[in-house]
Amino acid sequence: MLAIVVSRADSASEHVGEHLLDLADWEERVDDSRPDADGGATVYHLDDAELRFFDELHLETTRVADGFDDPDLLVFASRHAGETDELLTAHHTGNFGEAEFGGTDGSLARACPNAHRRVLEALAEHAPEEYEVGMECTHHGPSDVGTPSMFVEVGSDEAQWADPAAARAVASAILDLRGVAPDAPRENGSRRQLVGFGGCHYAPRFDRVVHETDWAVGHVAADWCLDAMGDPEANEDVVRQAFEASAADYALLEADRLALRETIAALGYRVVSETWVRETTGVPLGLVERAEDAIATVDEGLRFGDVPGAVDDAAADDEAAVPVDFDVVSISDDLLTEACGIDAEGVLDAVSESAVAFDTEQNGTRVVGPVAVRNASDRDRILDGIADVLRAKYDEVTRSGDELIARRQALDPERARMIGVPEGPKFGRLSSGESVEVDGRTIKPEDVSRERKRRFNC
Repeated sequence: MLAIVVSRADSASEHVGEHLLDLADWEERVDDSRPDADGGATVYHLDDAELRFFDELHLETTRVADGFDDPDLLVFASRHAGETDELLTAHHTGNFGEAEFGGTDGSLARACPNAHRRVLEALAEHAPEEYEVGMECTHHGPSDVGTPSMFVEVGSDEAQWADPAAARAVASAILDLRGVAPDAPRENGSRRQLVGFGGCHYAPRFDRVVHETDWAVGHVAADWCLDAMGDPEANEDVVRQAFEASAADYALLEADRLALRETIAALGYRVVSETWVRETTGVPLGLVERAEDAIATVDEGLRFGDVPGAVDDAAADDEAAVPVDFDVVSISDDLLTEACGIDAEGVLDAVSESAVAFDTEQNGTRVVGPVAVRNASDRDRILDGIADVLRAKYDEVTRSGDELIARRQALDPERARMIGVPEGPKFGRLSSGESVEVDGRTIKPEDVSRERKRRFNC
């Protein structure tokens, strides 16, 4: 159930609340167990949502979820203040350091990464044309909400707080969260959720990750948050909280902070790169782990094929989901070097179409092997695709089992000189397959060429 909190001390929140009531067919109920100022009296219900009004500012509340009927997710409809003009934003709450604006020192509320990802999408769908949409780092209270929660906000000043189009966009985005889980499904004992460290308050890198990959982001500690926290080792409990409150096992760092990286590793979590996040998008995490163990890490060059086979459809959203079996096979270094020299992109396409995973170099643009395949037929298709690449240079390419032979007629410079062809442009024309005139004679390419053959053990 979705819980929605509106604050009467926040004009933007009240304005969003009015549009929330207008956008859905709410049932009014009376709750005499709580005072009106604390979410009681008139309460608004849908089958999967509940809306309550409070007198306090959001950041001053504590355990506000206790006022609702066992919610799965709680959203604070709020204002955003700053020098950011027209902005709709969402963020998690808590304090990495001192609690200057609500909450508790060094304490983080339970985040809702999956719902946060969805509300950013919904804000982008509903936002008036002049409004930007983005995420902020974790800041201000409350630290103790009682269920996964976030703020969804209209910014950034009086004009926007009173803007009905902005309020309606935020209200619509909040209602789009009905039925949305706070966390991504479990997968290989983990979730596609990250903790973000570093960068500026408005977190463009983590915003990019949410919009361009299938990963969600929980708590984000901007540079100023990390400065407020202090030494990571001395504040290990806060770093641990960031992962636990985000239901995350992975961290993405905006800048390489060695002490923070070491603390994260000591706590048993993994720092990953943006490349890792992008390359694992759409790839089962169990498959990622097995392929990295078998071949190389993503940062070392591992890449995944277009049809990895994923998981058994009967075992979704469960730690029991098992990635498809694969075998790691080799492909001749000489063959890959020759084919990549002709068309590296074509080789990459040929391997990607049939491989589960494979090793690369040069930022993932050049295949070097080894290759993980589901069966021998996949390897055969890869070799056939590489043979097609060779045909751009060779006149004939044949393959028998693990042997590939490439033949082509090529200019024999010595033979050309012997029959009087001068070195220079005429050599080039003959090499390109054109006939040339020499002392009144027509010299054809085949007159000065010989067969060159390369044999590759695949």
